[in-house]
Amino acid sequence: MSAPDVVSYEVDGRIARITLDRPDRGNAITGQLISELVACVERADLDPEVHVMMLSGSGGGFCSGYDLLESAERMGAGVQRAAAPPSGSPLDPAVIGANHDPAGTWDPMVDYAMMGRNVKGFMSLFHCGKPVVCRVHGFCVAGGTDMALCSDLLVIASDAKIGYPPARVWGSPTTAMWAHRLGAQRAKRLLFTGDSLSGREALEWGLAIEAPEPRQLEERTEILLQRIARMPVNQLMMMKLLANQTLYAQGLHATQLIGTVFDGIARHTAEGFAFQSRAAEAGFQEAVRDRDEPFGDRGRSAFKG
Repeated sequence: MSAPDVVSYEVDGRIARITLDRPDRGNAITGQLISELVACVERADLDPEVHVMMLSGSGGGFCSGYDLLESAERMGAGVQRAAAPPSGSPLDPAVIGANHDPAGTWDPMVDYAMMGRNVKGFMSLFHCGKPVVCRVHGFCVAGGTDMALCSDLLVIASDAKIGYPPARVWGSPTTAMWAHRLGAQRAKRLLFTGDSLSGREALEWGLAIEAPEPRQLEERTEILLQRIARMPVNQLMMMKLLANQTLYAQGLHATQLIGTVFDGIARHTAEGFAFQSRAAEAGFQEAVRDRDEPFGDRGRSAFKG
């Protein structure tokens, strides 16, 4: 029996609506979710009737990051050796989140190959020929920001939170889009602290194109989508290709390679090992709360990774 879909897809006129649909897990990222996201993006890209895509999340927020809760708590299981993850799975949480004995063997290229596939999945939003508008409500953190920042335009509710808390320990943003979207100085401000921005701050910083009040988020996003959808699809494709060349010229591919390798290293430092040991002892959510307490965030984080 096949698993139920975790990404929904529908076309409404010239708009393809792609929705992350794991509300009971904060739309946390799994291999299945990435695979379905890629399939939906390709489906919309190949549909001549679709002019623009909207990416959103169901439930209380957009995306809480990778679904690592179970694997981060399971010490000693699934220790990564020089073997590839299961066939057909772009993400194996048991491998990425499992404990790695500092005295054991870790193959960074196996890790890179695994996470590199995830980056390619997220970047399908960037590489596809048609514009992608990402609508963010509630929270968009950790790995969830990879999908949001690989989209073309962000409309973020004024009270939503967006950021990369794993910069504090056990993570590196694999798509490396922060500096390209915000500039080096503002990206450093976020990545040196793991702090998050509100939707209002994201608008002030130039990350969001609009930050409406929560009750107006859907309406304001629809207005933007409808305006984009009026454009000829060939013009939209040319404008996206033209604008994206700037990021390619800035060395985006090289930066993503480093970010993906650093993500594996971050999970194998002494601090990373201590974080995972704490997750095994007290639970992953408690480890996250301990991580965030020195920053005044303890108890306020509902995010997974």
